[in-house]
Amino acid sequence: MLQTFRHYIDGGFSDASQTFDSINPATGEVWASMPAASAADVDRAVRAADRALFSPEWANLTASQRGKLLYRLADLVAANAQELAELETADTGKIIRETRSQIGYVAEYYRYYAGVADKIQGAYLPVDKPDMEVFLRREPVGVVAGIVPWNSQLFLSAVKIGPALAAGCTIVIKASEEGPAPLLAFARLIHEAGFPAGVVNILTGFGADCGHALTTHPLVAKIAFTGGPETARHIVRNSAENLAATSLELGGKSPVLVFDDADVDSVSNAIIAGIFAATGQSCVAGSRLLVQRGIRERLLAKLVEKARAIKIGDPQNVDTEMGPLATARQRDHIEAVLAASLAAGAKLLTGGHRPEGMGNGFFFEPTIVECATSDIPSVAQELFGPVLSVMSFDTEEQAIALANGTRYGLASGVFTRDLTRAHRLTRRLRAGIVWVNTYRAVSPIVPFGGYQLSGLGREGGFDAVLDYTRTKSVWIRTSDDPIADPFVMR
Repeated sequence: MLQTFRHYIDGGFSDASQTFDSINPATGEVWASMPAASAADVDRAVRAADRALFSPEWANLTASQRGKLLYRLADLVAANAQELAELETADTGKIIRETRSQIGYVAEYYRYYAGVADKIQGAYLPVDKPDMEVFLRREPVGVVAGIVPWNSQLFLSAVKIGPALAAGCTIVIKASEEGPAPLLAFARLIHEAGFPAGVVNILTGFGADCGHALTTHPLVAKIAFTGGPETARHIVRNSAENLAATSLELGGKSPVLVFDDADVDSVSNAIIAGIFAATGQSCVAGSRLLVQRGIRERLLAKLVEKARAIKIGDPQNVDTEMGPLATARQRDHIEAVLAASLAAGAKLLTGGHRPEGMGNGFFFEPTIVECATSDIPSVAQELFGPVLSVMSFDTEEQAIALANGTRYGLASGVFTRDLTRAHRLTRRLRAGIVWVNTYRAVSPIVPFGGYQLSGLGREGGFDAVLDYTRTKSVWIRTSDDPIADPFVMR
């Protein structure tokens, strides 16, 4: 029996006029039926969010009351983490122990923004006019369109829903058509938490109908998007229709710089986790390894050994260490880029093939290639898969040049025992995140975002809430004297 999912619009669950099949990446078989939102569905969701924005049930809540709703949602996420994790694993192929751990931590993001809700403050302005009191109010920006990809979707929606609701906005979330099950199921928790109808709406569908209608809708005031640069360009063009503010968290080609003084065992574990966790399908995947020549041979030997030992298999099995890619299309793309890289002179150290005995699933081996130049396709392009491209350097200046020699700038890693070098590099690396002697650490307290093609704006942390507000200047005249006649010169 196929599982069936529905949209959540205006406080209720509803079917769409059209549906599409969702494929289990581990088996290649259809496992669920998903609703495909039409432009009419999107319009209904946005109008529901606009009504809710000004409804007494939402607009009249105090900031503390909004926070209590978010606390309740956080508890529900934590209590239902196992069920949501199983759905995400079935729909995306991410291994169960990762989805379970990540979704459990998502609850902390909602708790953080619950606590922030009543910390959003305006300001008193000491203006240069003695008979005026002026202050700034921070008010919700309005209806938010949140668009998230299939990977880490509950986390990537939390960093939009959390600050939006804390600020008093309402939101329409579009889940990716590639694996929307956990986010559509999450709508039940929104309902149980007691948010008024229309405050949160969750749907899915395709770009031409659903995505275009959402990002051009005249009632949308802000678009918060996570995905690839090409789709982001479409969204920016669409936003010209409604002049919505945009925040874009995009892809990456993140460098990991390893110096001769680094601990080989420690750094190898970090690199393996940074590129092969989530089968490499992470925007912050450490896909470019830049290693100083003195440590190169020892580190590569250790990495090849560890990569070959990774257990590939059923992502629902707790012993599995790496699952399939999310789609056959992504696997085919990786194979094509890898073939072009080898033809351009890259050297295959391990992997590079579909593993045997995996049936029709979209599996691909953990792969390491050594590359002489930055123009090798696997070095230059974001593959969004389990492929590590390795380059060598001699000096710190060479390492910085290689690291910054990309159109992206989301994350980076530095491994060294030299504290002064670490500080120099954190200043010079063009990336929104610099991890030193660690990788892939996250916290709701810390913002993240990128440079260049890795996006605009930041998500996470306190300042993210302010991006969901706009300021209103309030002038109050304190003098009882009549206002002077403007046409009488003095």
